[in-house]
Amino acid sequence: MPSSQPLRKPQPTRRTLLGAGAAGAALALSYPRTWAAQDAEAEGLLRQGGVVAAFRHSLAPGTFDPPGFRLDDCRTQLNLNDAGRAQARSVGAWFRQRQLQPGKVLSSPWCRCVDSATLAFGGTPHVWAALGSPRGSPETTGSQHLQELRAALVAASARPGVFDVWFTHMFVLSDLAGSNTSSGEGLILRAGANGKADVLARLMIAA
Repeated sequence: MPSSQPLRKPQPTRRTLLGAGAAGAALALSYPRTWAAQDAEAEGLLRQGGVVAAFRHSLAPGTFDPPGFRLDDCRTQLNLNDAGRAQARSVGAWFRQRQLQPGKVLSSPWCRCVDSATLAFGGTPHVWAALGSPRGSPETTGSQHLQELRAALVAASARPGVFDVWFTHMFVLSDLAGSNTSSGEGLILRAGANGKADVLARLMIAA
C-alpha cells in the first residue's frame, strides 16, 4: 500500500552547495544554522578535551593504491590533489581560528595522511602504524591495530582539557567507530563504556 507521507528531498551538504558556485553559495545561506551548530558542537567538545578528532585524509582521487606500492615512496601511492591540499589547509585554519591546539597529531604512514596532517598543523606528525590502511582482502583493520586504537582512545578520553588529532583512512574509521566518512571529514570520538568508540560529533570543513 503506497505511503501517504510526502517524499522528502535530500538536504544539500555544505560541500555540494559550496562547490556549486554562486548559485550554491546563495542557497547555502538558507542552511547556516545546521552547519554553525555542527561546528559549535565539535568546538565545545574539543575545548572540554578528553576526545580525539579522527580525520579521514583529505581528497586523494582513486580507490586503492596501485599494485606494488611502497610506503617509503609517495610516488607509488594515491596522493592528495590540489583540492585535497586546499581541504587539509582549511582544516588547520578552522583550528587556528578557534585557537584549538591539539596535544598530539598522529598519522597513518600513508603519504596522503602524513601530507594532510602536515598541511593542517605544520611540523611532522607522529606516524603510527595502527592508523594505517588495511591491506589485502577483505579491507578490514587488523584486530591488533584495533586494540591499540581503542586503548589509545581510552587514554585520550581520560585527559580533560586536552584533545588529540588522528589522520587515517575510511576503512579504519569504519571499523573503529562504525561510521562512514567523506574525504577530509572528522569524527569527534570518545571511548564508550563498552570500550568502543562513541561518535560525539562530526566535522566537515569545506575548502
